[in-house]
Amino acid sequence: MSMTFKTACIQNCATPDVAHNLDVTLRLTRAAANAGAQLICLPEYFSGLETRAGLLHPAAFPEESHPVLPAFAEAARELGVWLHLGSLGVTAPDGRILNRGYVLRPDGGIAARYDKIHLFDVNLGAGKEYRESATIAPGREAVVVALPWTAMGLSICYDLRFAALYRNLAHSGARVLAVPAAFTKLTGEAHWHVLNRARAIETGSYVIAPCQYGTLSGGGECFGHSLIVDPWGEVLADGGEDEGFVIAEIDPAMADRARERIPALRHDRAFDSAATASDLDRVDAAQ
Repeated sequence: MSMTFKTACIQNCATPDVAHNLDVTLRLTRAAANAGAQLICLPEYFSGLETRAGLLHPAAFPEESHPVLPAFAEAARELGVWLHLGSLGVTAPDGRILNRGYVLRPDGGIAARYDKIHLFDVNLGAGKEYRESATIAPGREAVVVALPWTAMGLSICYDLRFAALYRNLAHSGARVLAVPAAFTKLTGEAHWHVLNRARAIETGSYVIAPCQYGTLSGGGECFGHSLIVDPWGEVLADGGEDEGFVIAEIDPAMADRARERIPALRHDRAFDSAATASDLDRVDAAQ
């Protein structure tokens, strides 16, 4: 039986100082729990991030010795809440870094891991170029985690632009979609709200999207505006551009009602791929 629950998005501006970031985000997490949040979600790389020569450098450690995991596991036990650690930098065997999200149970145990699939390699012009793949190794597996109230599909930041991933998560049972991010201010102003609302509408799902705000050490600026969006596309909460948290109530049954009203997930059909431009050129040449 579906039950309503309260969720919160934490919004911080990470520095390269992991201890400082932990102090800030643990304080905000406790405040959100005190406000009634039962699922608390944090942004991408909330525990440490900087840029160097256009490359993203998150604070990274091996999973078994990562200082953030035990700190938040203790917080989960202390507060009796579910925690979604949007993403942490975790060192990979090949020397690169995994952009890895974690879901922690109220007993502090790890319920799920997700490694970001799509990497942010873009040239935005005006000297704003980012090559996430230079330092980050991509994931390969979509992940849905069972919560006490419903199932949540995991994603991270740039994944937001790949609608097929969210379709897959919804078809796999997710009624809530998590989109932790450190979205750039430039792209955020243009696309953040509309993309999050689109993912909610097209899958009939809640979207929980905590996002960092402010200027990063080394350059670059994050958009903020952490969002909680309902399955009809209505923004229930918007974090603006400052430190803090936002909270809203989630009713998984509303996702079911939205999917009954617009049963697009049931209407998916297989189809043949369009001809490529080179194929069309050959047809024109033959004629």
